[in-house]
Amino acid sequence: MDIVERFINYTKINTTTSRENGAKGIMPSSPSQMKLAKLLVSELEALGMEDIILRENAIVTATLPANTDETIPVVSFFGHLDTSAEQTADTKAQRLPYNGGDLCLNPELNIYLRESEFPELKNYIGDDLIVTDGTSLLGADDKAALAAIMNALQFLISHPEIRHGEVKVGFVPDEEQGLRGAKAFDVSEFGADFGYTLDCCGIGEFVYENWNAGDAEIIFTGQSAHPMSAKGKLKNSLLMAHKFISMLPGGEAPEYTEGREGYYWVKQLQGNSARTVLKLDIRDFSEEGYHARKTFVRQLAESACALWGEGSVICQLSDRYANVFNSLQGEGHYPIDIALRAYQRCGITPTPVAMRGGYDGAVLSQKGLPCPNIFTGAHNFHSIYEYLPVRSLRAASDVVIAIIQETFNGFTTGNRES
Repeated sequence: MDIVERFINYTKINTTTSRENGAKGIMPSSPSQMKLAKLLVSELEALGMEDIILRENAIVTATLPANTDETIPVVSFFGHLDTSAEQTADTKAQRLPYNGGDLCLNPELNIYLRESEFPELKNYIGDDLIVTDGTSLLGADDKAALAAIMNALQFLISHPEIRHGEVKVGFVPDEEQGLRGAKAFDVSEFGADFGYTLDCCGIGEFVYENWNAGDAEIIFTGQSAHPMSAKGKLKNSLLMAHKFISMLPGGEAPEYTEGREGYYWVKQLQGNSARTVLKLDIRDFSEEGYHARKTFVRQLAESACALWGEGSVICQLSDRYANVFNSLQGEGHYPIDIALRAYQRCGITPTPVAMRGGYDGAVLSQKGLPCPNIFTGAHNFHSIYEYLPVRSLRAASDVVIAIIQETFNGFTTGNRES
């Protein structure tokens, strides 16, 4: 099956994640993710993959056996089944030639992919773009990954002369709401030594840094009173929360930061004069900076509590995921080296990107499976203007194949990684 046909078939299954069901602990949060998982299982079976397992939470794993007696580390690849909840309509994918300028997605609704808004389109003149009709997401986040991985497996199975070690694949649900599938993934059962997710951006991009990420929930308890007799009695928890927010560093919010600059994000504020709950996201690339930010929030809450009275402010801090780079230091650096050689093997200039977000590989790395992230080729994730250049999709699959080849080359007798 051609990779484009494979990808478009996947987009026909609407796997929008359900935040409502996710909040209830249901996984997969949408039944359609299980439908896509079953389709992938049937395709893996048709390819002749081994150890294919479909779990009740829609996590799929499978193994491509080694075709060599050499002792080679087991490499793995991951994609996620769900698409973002920003748009819920069914995808009507179309493949259109791009010759420059604006591209009409939907003449009836006058929806265009405009070069003035997305200047990187100029890089794809002469290519075909897979787009929507402007009424939904494309779902290349992350169905492009599924297509690239499956295409790579198909290629290797049809070319047995290409020697390789054991290769494993994993497809997980509900990445789009807190990396839930990766958190439920059993790394020890899986049996891989290292891995790669495909869940990012334009051709050449390569991620081996992301946030250290945490959450803060701060509960303000006030004292309600009727306004006719409120003087000296009313302690308004809403105003307490607003004063707390005003004491956060003003320039350290998402809208003022970029690159490796960390932030505090006031994410949610809900309550009344008696009780108010503030939720913050805390983000920093360095471990030192991350712990300093958590300490700042905790100490600020303690100071506020001392000011407003015992029990008036309670701060609860939790970790969400860690920077994948923490797991790729020293001897753990080899997945980066292998990927960089694979990019070069494919004639692609690697563009390292510090991801201002999280991805499944961050969780998998924390569990002991070092897992950088390679590109799918798509642009404008979570948008009706999401598009996927065909050459970039093919290149993503080529990099998967090249990583498998470079793993073999790097660890065979007489040419082992140092």
